Amino acid sequence: MSQLKQKQTQSQSLSPQQILQTLVLQLNSNTLEQKVLDELESNPLLESVDSNEDDQNEDLISEVDYEDDPDEFEPANIYSNQKINEDIPIEEQLDFLQNLSNQLSEFNLSEKERDIAEEIVWNLDENGYLSLDIILIADRFNVTENDAEKVLFKVQKLNPPGIGARNLQECLLLQLNKKNQENHRKVIELHFDKFVNHNYKPIVNALGLKNKELENIIADIKKLNPYPGEGKIKNSNDAIIPDLIISFEKNEWKITINDSWITDLSINRDYLDMMGKNTTSKDTKLFLNQKFDSANWLIKAIEQRHKTLTSVMNEIIKYQPNFFNGDISSLKPMKLKDIADKLNMDISTISRSTRNKYVDTPFGLFELKSFFTKSFGSDGGEDVSTKVIKDLLKQLIKTEVKQKPLTDANLADELKLKGYPIARRTVTKYREELKFPSARQRRQITN
Repeated sequence: MSQLKQKQTQSQSLSPQQILQTLVLQLNSNTLEQKVLDELESNPLLESVDSNEDDQNEDLISEVDYEDDPDEFEPANIYSNQKINEDIPIEEQLDFLQNLSNQLSEFNLSEKERDIAEEIVWNLDENGYLSLDIILIADRFNVTENDAEKVLFKVQKLNPPGIGARNLQECLLLQLNKKNQENHRKVIELHFDKFVNHNYKPIVNALGLKNKELENIIADIKKLNPYPGEGKIKNSNDAIIPDLIISFEKNEWKITINDSWITDLSINRDYLDMMGKNTTSKDTKLFLNQKFDSANWLIKAIEQRHKTLTSVMNEIIKYQPNFFNGDISSLKPMKLKDIADKLNMDISTISRSTRNKYVDTPFGLFELKSFFTKSFGSDGGEDVSTKVIKDLLKQLIKTEVKQKPLTDANLADELKLKGYPIARRTVTKYREELKFPSARQRRQITN
């Protein structure tokens, strides 16, 4: 006979307010402006006010008396671009990440699995790759790395193919799903290094292929998309509006959040009065309570965004003194975790604060994530930023003899002479990140 047992477990779940704060923090200036305008249009309790009315409206939030639990209502999805028109059916206009999020409904995910999947989707970089180590996501949601990876595999089934990959090799493998592509998979899975370095003879011998067969396989692989999120997650044609502006005033850095276009937001007093009247119907009160929550939480989420972005930018300035003293080629190795530890925040929060956001400095416009670089040990025993290595690599390629471009091995030798003993494989990786083609392709381009 089976026995009933009770088991006590601890689990974390985000409140609606925390979810909204997370989503607002993710937005850059371009998208935040539109979402605020959308909310002003759809929410009668939210209004823009003159700055001299702020003090009057500051106390409105505390005046509301709820008949029901305020947490019963969740705010409208700040990411939703859906336009509702009862007369004319309009195709939903969804941004790329929201579209991916909507596709998750195709899977039978538990609430926690859905939260993990959302976390993965919103941490995809501009190329569509997962920019956060899966173990960090597992730790955030208090699950095993294996459990988090199972959710990742489901995200990787979303369209377009290749989305959610952690590297180029995985991205290509995710796109090879036809029955007649078994040898294609073997080339990428078993002989990837040889493939990217055009070392084809060992591949032919290992797989028992003819040269023509391998040529056809290579032609097919070249048709795959190595950057499934490019131009979709961040539109390269959009004008870049800085999210922060910093200036050096009175011997210190002044940080300004560039959202002056957001008029001061407040709660509409007339609707608040209606909520408190006995003559107002219960359905109307429920509707107004819901809209009150949405407006109130949006105001607080924008305030929290201010504080977080300011704190993160302030720590970046402290961590990179040489850069902000004018030597913009000098960056110390810095990871998201370094700033997260200083501010006692989650790494994912720092990631959202810096992703697709730009700062206007006296030295130019920079993407926040460009200040985060890995470290490399030089021959002199000091840790240097990988940006230094990439800048040198870029200079070597740009000044090479065009009729005889440097191979990755040559580039590795040149870097070693400059005190940076980089493996050829690493040079290949950095060259691809810089979007430079191989030596053979560069030579063909110049001919």
